[in-house]
Amino acid sequence: MNLFDVYSLWNIEPVRASGCKVWDKEGNEYLDLYGGHAVISIGHSHPRYVKALQEQVEKIGFYSNSVQNSLQQELAGKLGEQSGYPDYSLFLCNSGAEANENALKLASFHTGKKRIIAFREAFHGRTSGAVAVTENPAIQAPYNRGHEVTFVPLNDIEAVAYELGRDDVAAVIIEGIQGVAGIYVPETDFLKQLQSLCHQHDVVLILDEIQSGYGRTGQFFAHQAAGIHPDLITTAKGMGNGFPIGGVLISPRFEAKKGMLGTTFGGNHLACAAAIAVLDVMREESLVENAGEMGSYFIRELSAIGAIRGVRGRGLMLGIDFMPQFSTIRNQLLFDYHIFTGGARNNVMRLLPPLSITKYEADHFLNALKEAVNK
Repeated sequence: MNLFDVYSLWNIEPVRASGCKVWDKEGNEYLDLYGGHAVISIGHSHPRYVKALQEQVEKIGFYSNSVQNSLQQELAGKLGEQSGYPDYSLFLCNSGAEANENALKLASFHTGKKRIIAFREAFHGRTSGAVAVTENPAIQAPYNRGHEVTFVPLNDIEAVAYELGRDDVAAVIIEGIQGVAGIYVPETDFLKQLQSLCHQHDVVLILDEIQSGYGRTGQFFAHQAAGIHPDLITTAKGMGNGFPIGGVLISPRFEAKKGMLGTTFGGNHLACAAAIAVLDVMREESLVENAGEMGSYFIRELSAIGAIRGVRGRGLMLGIDFMPQFSTIRNQLLFDYHIFTGGARNNVMRLLPPLSITKYEADHFLNALKEAVNK
C-alpha cells in the first residue's frame, strides 16, 4: 500500500530536533523558523516536556472520557489563569479544525440559527464545517458547500453590519491574525466594533486563535491587543508542542448539556500531560514576553532590507512581503543556508519559530536572508 499522495514534499527528512534546530537523516543541521506550522511553541524536545510525557505514559496513556481525568481539570485551571480567562470553561479535542467545528456547533445550539459570517481569504481547517467557513474553492468539495456561509472583507465593519441586520446569523468567526492569507491583522477598532455588533444582535463571536494563540504574538491570544472578550476561542497548534490537542474556551453564558459535544481521544492523559508541560515552561521561561521582544527585533531588522516590501504581524507570527523572487529566496534559505521558513499567498514568507528563539538565532537568519536577496 502507498500513501495517498496529497502533499508536496521537500526532499528532507528531519529525524532529530532540539530547541529551534532540527537535523535530517544525513546529519545536516537546520534552523527551524516555521515550527511545523506554528506548532512548536516551547522548542523541540524540551527536557521538561519530554519528561512529562515519559512519566505519564508509564502511568496511563489513555482512557475514555467516561471516567474522571484530573489532568483535564489541571490543564483547564492553568490555561484559564495564564490566558486571562479563568471564568471560561474548556472543551478538549484533538485539532484546530475540530475545535472550530465544535465552536460553530455550540454557536448554532445557543442561537438556534445556522448562517455563519466568515472573512475572505480565511483559513479555519479541513473538516466539513471548517472548510465551509474557509474561502478556498480548491479545498471545498460539493459536500462542503451545503452550509450557509457569507464571506465579507476583513476590516469592513459596514459589510458585517449589513449581514447582521438580516437577523439569521448564528456566529461570526474570525482569525486572531489571518495566517495562510499572508499575515493580515484585524484592526483594533474593527474588532471592538465587531464585538459590539455581535452583542447587539445576539450573535456569537468566535475567535480562531489556532495559529495566532498561545503566546505567539506577545500576548496569550492575539485578540487581547484589542481588549475584547469573544464568546468562544479556539486553540490548538502550540497547545501541545507537537502532541495533538485542541480546545474551545467557552464563555460562562453558554449552557452545557450532556451529550451535546463529545470526543474519544480529546483530552486524553498524554495530551493533557503535554499541554500542562507547555504552560509550565511558557510561564517559567517567560516565553510570551520573549515572543513580543523577538518579534519587535525581527520587524525592525527586516524592515531595513531593501528587497522586502513590508513586514506584517505581531510577535513571532510575521509575514515578509517580498518582490516576486520569493520562491527563489525561500529555496536558497532552505537548501543553501539550511533554514526552514513558511510560505503564504502572494509571495509572503511566514516566520513562525518556537517562542524560545534567541537573538543569536534570529541574527543567523537575518544575515542569511541579506546574503540571499543580494545574490
